[in-house]
Amino acid sequence: MSPLKKEKLSKIRKQLDKLDDSLIEIIKIRTKLVKKVLALKERKNQIVDQKRIKIILKNIKNKSIKNNIDPKITNKIWKNMIYAYIDFERRNFNKKK
Repeated sequence: MSPLKKEKLSKIRKQLDKLDDSLIEIIKIRTKLVKKVLALKERKNQIVDQKRIKIILKNIKNKSIKNNIDPKITNKIWKNMIYAYIDFERRNFNKKK
């Protein structure tokens, strides 16, 4: 790789790192909201709502297409995020206050 390309790569990676920092802040906010949702659930079987999951993934697909983003990428990201939060809710259900 040429020195010029290495420099460009370094700049792009710095932009990605900064963007990752922003995503961490967004995930922090999302987690707080999920905790509020969990506090309202009375039974563990209320954690997974397949109907809502399907709606979310359909909306993300439509928004991805509209914004010229590969919907396979966003589908994987959202599925992983949804199931990570389901796991979080299951682990924290009995601990809720």
